[in-house]
Amino acid sequence: MFTIVKVFAVVLAAAAVGVHAEGHTVHFDNRCGFGTPTLVQNGRILSTGGDFRSNGPLTAAIAYLQTGGCGLNGEGCTLIETTLRNPTSPGAGSSTDISLIAPHSFSVTSGFGYFNGCDGSGADCTSGSCPTAFRVPTDNHVQVACQVNDVNLAITFCA
Repeated sequence: MFTIVKVFAVVLAAAAVGVHAEGHTVHFDNRCGFGTPTLVQNGRILSTGGDFRSNGPLTAAIAYLQTGGCGLNGEGCTLIETTLRNPTSPGAGSSTDISLIAPHSFSVTSGFGYFNGCDGSGADCTSGSCPTAFRVPTDNHVQVACQVNDVNLAITFCA
């Protein structure tokens, strides 16, 4: 009996070591020469410019360049919305977009791109008339999806 329990414990420990924990990094590149890159989730500031690493999915996060005129939830500024998560079924992975739906408005050139998977996928908004941003809640075509585990996101301002 002791041997079976011991073997089971060794097998269980080996399986636990082989498990890969989900994680995602959000990286900022502020080329404006002013402002503070800001990452917020549920009213809590997660980063003010440094890389942010999530241990697990990062859901319903927003990012913007705080220029002094943005509200906590990016009101008055160009907003980047993101959910980074490993897909559990087709279409259930990461999704990121740019929003100019009021009370958000164009403030600075903003863009994003995935890395460590879906490289080259992203969007840029260089003016108030950018076609890659949500303007009304039904502009779902502007969402950029990524169905890769542990994908990361780079957000650039004034590129």
